Amino acid sequence: MSGSSALDEVDYDPMEHLNMLFSHPSTVSSISQVSQSLKAHQNVLSSEINSLELEQAYKPDSSLERMQSAQTELAQLFRKIETVRSRAIETEQNITSMTAEIKRLDGTKRNLTLSMTALKRLQMLTTAYEQLRGLAKTRQYRECAGLLQAVIQLMKHFNSYRSIEQIATLSREVSELQRELLEQVCEDFEMAFAKGEVTTKRNMLVEACLVMDALGDSAKSRIITWYVNTELREYRQVFRGNDEAGSLDNIGRRYAWFKRMMKSHDDERSTIFPSHWHVGELLATAYCDGTRDDFKGILERSMRRGDGNKLDVNLLLSCLQETLDFEQSLEKRFSDAPRASIDTLSSAEEKTHTFNGLISVAFEPYLSLWVDSQDRQLSSMIPKYRSQPLIPQDEEFSPQAVMRSAIELFHFYKLTLSQCAKLSTSDRLLDLSKVFSKYLDEYAQQVLLHILQAGGPQGPSVQDVILVLNTADFWHINTNQLEESIKKRIDNELVSKVDLSSQSDAFLGVASAAVLALVHLVELECESIWREMKNTNWSTMDSAGDQSTYVGELVKHVNSKTEEVLGIVGKQQYARAFCDNLVEHLATSYVNNIVQCRPISEVGAQQMLVDKYALTKSFGNLLSYHNPSSSANQAPPSSFVRRVEHSMNRMDPLLKTLQVRSSPPEGLVQAYLIHIGDRSDTNFKKILELKGIRKLDQSHLIELFGIHRDGSSNEKLVQNSPLLTPLMTSASASASASSGISGMNPSAALTAASGARFDAGFLGEKLLSAARDIGNTTQGAEKATINENLRNFGKFFKRDIGGLGVRFGKGSAEDGGR
Repeated sequence: MSGSSALDEVDYDPMEHLNMLFSHPSTVSSISQVSQSLKAHQNVLSSEINSLELEQAYKPDSSLERMQSAQTELAQLFRKIETVRSRAIETEQNITSMTAEIKRLDGTKRNLTLSMTALKRLQMLTTAYEQLRGLAKTRQYRECAGLLQAVIQLMKHFNSYRSIEQIATLSREVSELQRELLEQVCEDFEMAFAKGEVTTKRNMLVEACLVMDALGDSAKSRIITWYVNTELREYRQVFRGNDEAGSLDNIGRRYAWFKRMMKSHDDERSTIFPSHWHVGELLATAYCDGTRDDFKGILERSMRRGDGNKLDVNLLLSCLQETLDFEQSLEKRFSDAPRASIDTLSSAEEKTHTFNGLISVAFEPYLSLWVDSQDRQLSSMIPKYRSQPLIPQDEEFSPQAVMRSAIELFHFYKLTLSQCAKLSTSDRLLDLSKVFSKYLDEYAQQVLLHILQAGGPQGPSVQDVILVLNTADFWHINTNQLEESIKKRIDNELVSKVDLSSQSDAFLGVASAAVLALVHLVELECESIWREMKNTNWSTMDSAGDQSTYVGELVKHVNSKTEEVLGIVGKQQYARAFCDNLVEHLATSYVNNIVQCRPISEVGAQQMLVDKYALTKSFGNLLSYHNPSSSANQAPPSSFVRRVEHSMNRMDPLLKTLQVRSSPPEGLVQAYLIHIGDRSDTNFKKILELKGIRKLDQSHLIELFGIHRDGSSNEKLVQNSPLLTPLMTSASASASASSGISGMNPSAALTAASGARFDAGFLGEKLLSAARDIGNTTQGAEKATINENLRNFGKFFKRDIGGLGVRFGKGSAEDGGR
C-alpha cells in the first residue's frame, strides 16, 4: 500500500488509491493482503484514540477538572452580585428617607408660590375691574381699551376656579361690564352720526374703536355692519324704492353715488376706524353685493314680463362695460392696500378677495344676447371686407403684406375674446368660439376665395394672389393660436369642445388654391407656345436634332413669369409648392398637347423626347428664382430635381412607344406591352391614332395585341395605364372634357380636388372653377359641402407638402417666420 502515509493525507481520495492498487487484473489476488493492512491500520488508530481519551479524562489538568473549577467560580460571582444588589436597595431606602422631608418642603414652597401668584392676579383683576368701571362711566375709552385687554387676559387665568363662588361672581361682573361697554360704544356711534357730531367727537370715536378691538371680532363686526348699513341706507332707499332711478338706464347714477359716498367716507370718517379693519373695502363689497342683487332682480323682472328678448343689447353692453370699468377701478383702488392682520401672517402676502365679477356676474345669464350681437356685427363685416380694396390707396404693395381686413378681423377677435373672458369662462365663451369658427369659414369663402375668382378667365393679378396667400397663411397660424388662447381661458370641462382645426385646414386649403392660381397665371403665358407646338408637323420630320424652337420660347416665358411670382412669394414652403405644382401642370400640358399633335412619326416622337430632356433640365432650376441672391451659387435641392424628373419622365413610356415603327407589327405590340404595360384595347387604339395608323390597318394590330396580351408571360400587366387612360384623342371628347371641367358644381369640383391622390394636372382647373362659382352658391347645404371639401383639401395639401420635406408651422427653419 506504499505506506500508511497515503491514508493520513488531507486530500485523501479512496477511489484514486484503489485504482492505483488494483491497476491491473493480475493485482486482484492481493485483495486479502490489502484488507488485512487496512484492518491493522484501523486497529492502530482505535488504540491511539482510546489512549488519548484516558489521558484526557484522568491526568491532573483534565477537562473535567477545569469545568468543575469554572462552575465554582460562577457560583461565587453570583453570590457577590446578590450582595451588591442588596446593599444598593438598602442605600436607596436610606436616601429616600433622608430626602422625603426635602420633597415635602419643595411641594409646600411651590403651592405657596402659586397661591401668592393667584392672589396677586386676583388683586390686579379686582383693581383693574374697579378702575375699568370708573373709566367706562367717564368714557375714557383709550384707557378703557388697555385695561379691558388686561382684565380679559387676567380673567383667563381663573377659568379653572369658577367653582369658587367669589370667582364666579367676579366673572359674571366682568362679562356684564363687557356687554355694557359694547352697548355704550354703539350708542355713542349712533348718537354722533344721528346728530352730525362726528367731527367734534372724532377723538372719542377713534378711542372707542380701540375698545371694540379689545372686545373681539364679534364686537368689531357689529360696529362695522352698523356703519355699512348706515352709509348705504340712502342708496337702498333711492335705487330700490324707485323704478326709474333703479333702472339700467341710470346705472351711471349708481356708481356716481358710490363715488360721492366713498369720497365723503375718505374725507370725514375713514380715519375713525383702524386701518386693519379695512372698513372702506368692506363698505365697497357690501355695495357691490347689493347692486348685484338689484341687477339680478331687474333682469329677472324683464324676463318674467316677457320682454326679455326686447332688452336693448346696446344698453346691456353699455351697462356691462360701465360695470367692468367700475369693478376694475375698485380692484385698482384696494389692490395696493396692506393686508396685515393680527390673526394670520399669510394675509399680508395673499389677497383672496377680488372685485372682478362681483357685480358683472349678474349679467352672465344674458350674455347670449351679447354673443348674438357679435354674430350680427361679424355678419355685417364680411360683405364690407369683400368689397373693400385689398391695398389702401395710400399704401404700396409689399411681398409680406397681409390684407387689412384680416388685421381688422384679428383685432376684433382679440378684443372680443378678452372682453368675453372677463364676463364668462363657461358656456358663453364656448358660444363665442363657435361664432368665431363660423366667420372664419365665411372669411375664407366669401372674401379670400372671392378674390381668386375675380378677373375673369385671366384670373386675379399676381399681387392680389400673393395677398390672398399671405392672408391665408396668417390666419392658418393665428387660428391655431386663437384656439389655444380660448382653451387657456375657458373652464376645464369645456376645453375639449373648443376645436378650430377645421378652420385652420380651410385656410391652408385657400393657400393651396392661391398657389394653384399662381400656377394658372404662368400657364396663361404659355398658351401661345403650346399653339406653336401643335402647329408643327410632327409626322413629316426627317431627323431629330437640337431642341425645337418652341422649347426656348416656352422656357423663356416660364422663367420670366416664375421669376416675377417667386420674387414676391415670402415663405420657402409656398415657393416650393408653387414650383412643384407648376412642373406637374406643365408636364400634364405637355402630354395633353402631344395628343393634339397627332399624327406623330417615329422621328417626331424622338424629337419630342429631346425637347422633354431640355425642358426637364430647365425646370430643375425654377426654385432658384426664390431668394436668388442667397442661392446664386447653390445647386437646386436634390429633392426638387428628383420631383421634376419624376413629373417629366411620366411621358417617357408614351414617347418611347411612339418611336417604334408599326412594321413589323409585333415590334409595336411588344413595345407597348413593355413601356405602357396595360391590357386596355382602348389605350392601345390611342397609340395607333397618335401614330396616324389607318382604321383598316388597326384591326390586325389590335388582334395581334390581344394575342400577346393574353400570353402567359404578361400576367403582371395592369388593367389600365394611369398615363393613357385620361387622354382623349378625339376632338369632340376633348371639347366635352373641357366643358365638363368648367361647368362642374363647386362642391363636386372640390370633392374631386380633395381626393386621396394629388394630381396637379387637373386639380388646379377644378379648384379654380369651384372658386369662381362659389359666389353664385346660395344654399346653406352647398356652402357646408364647400367648407368641408376646402378643409379636406387643406389637410391634403399639408400632407403633400410634408412629403416633400417641407413642413408648415410657426418657427420652422424653412418658413422663415413672420
